[in-house]
Order: sequence, then C-alpha cells, then structure tokens
Amino acid sequence: MNNLAVGTRVSHPVYGEGIIARSHLTIYEIFFERGGKSEMSKYNEDLEVLETPETEPRTGLSLDEIEEVMSFVLEKYQGITHTVKIGEKWKDGVIELKPGNPELQAKEIPIDTFFHKIVMLRDRLRVLEQNINSHPKLDDADKVQLQQYISRAYGSLTTFNVLFAEKQDYFKGQGK
Repeated sequence: MNNLAVGTRVSHPVYGEGIIARSHLTIYEIFFERGGKSEMSKYNEDLEVLETPETEPRTGLSLDEIEEVMSFVLEKYQGITHTVKIGEKWKDGVIELKPGNPELQAKEIPIDTFFHKIVMLRDRLRVLEQNINSHPKLDDADKVQLQQYISRAYGSLTTFNVLFAEKQDYFKGQGK
C-alpha cells in the first residue's frame, strides 16, 4: 500500500471512494467523496485499491519543455511590449532616395516599411540591452560600458523620432 501512484482510486470504510492527489514520503493526500481532502498514512490498512492508473499522470513541465516554450514566446514577440504608431502625416508616404549621379535611377521606399524597420531595430536594441543586464558572466563595469554603446546607438537614431506618433516611443540618447 505504500507505493500507490497519483490518480489511484481507493476506498475507505468511513470516507468512501477517493483519488490519490499527492504522494509524500509517508502520507497520501486523498480527495474522498464524503470526507473531502484527507491525509492518510501510506501504511493505513483501511485503504482498499479500486483502480490504478494506466500511466503515471504528469505533474509539470520538464526544463526542456519550459525552455522550448520560452524560446517560442521570445521569438514570436521579439521583446515588443506595445504597438508603435507612425505619425498621421507620414501614413501612405514614400521616401525617395536620389543618387548623386543623375544617370542612376532614384528609389522609392514606402514610409510604413521604413518605419517598421526602425521600430524593429529599436526593439532589438532593447532586447540586447535586457540580455546585457541579465548576463551572468558580465560584471557591472562591463555592463555599463556596453550600455553606453547602446545609448549612443539610440542617440544616433533620434533623427527618426519625427516619424513616431507618440513622444513616449522616441529614441533617447545619453543626454546631458
């Protein structure tokens, strides 16, 4: 009686039928139809086995399964926390790139496409920043040095702030 699996159906003369919900070192947690949840010794002779489960029920996720789920979520959302909107005046606009050589053809890029690339760049910089901050092998001095490069990159991108609808989405450099 002391090695019953979780999910085993048992019977008790006072509490009626029940199912083993947990197995501890010396006791079972059993949910009975008449007595509710009860803890009973694994050596209790009043318990009668009615049915054993065909397989051991799962009690949680393995570390590999958790890692797989986390990788999926991080890849799917790429650190994006909210939708970033382009300024109203730029919707359906184009960027025209004219080469210095008049014999070469100009190129037009939809502003929405360009804006999306800028937002993706910003979000990937944020993910990089988070990875630096949580890296177990970097000391604080290394983290600060790498953060300065990211801040400078943000500062280089402030030119594109004109495209954003909301100031909260702007790039911000180191500032003074």
